[in-house]
Amino acid sequence: MTQGHTITIDKSDEHVRVVRDGQVLAESDRALVLRETGCPPRYYLPPEDVRLDLLTASDTHTYCPFKGTASYWSLPDAADLVWAYPTPKPDVAEIKDHLCFYDVEVL
Repeated sequence: MTQGHTITIDKSDEHVRVVRDGQVLAESDRALVLRETGCPPRYYLPPEDVRLDLLTASDTHTYCPFKGTASYWSLPDAADLVWAYPTPKPDVAEIKDHLCFYDVEVL
């Protein structure tokens, strides 16, 4: 990590739900919450708790020097709505294959 930059990952004790246009895309009591310097908390959900049947893999990939290369999935009307790190850097290995959405409800 760069000096002053931190990432922590904890098991969330909250219920996390992702809803778009009235449709539940994901719901989990097993989310991981990732807190990173300069970023809002992000909830990473296990794939079993995500409606993968509604998502289509995107050609988009981005690189984070702290987490690695992210892959993205889309809905027909929402490009690159969700991402995951299939091979994250060792310091964040817990998020491997967990999916993260931009907007979530935390209950």
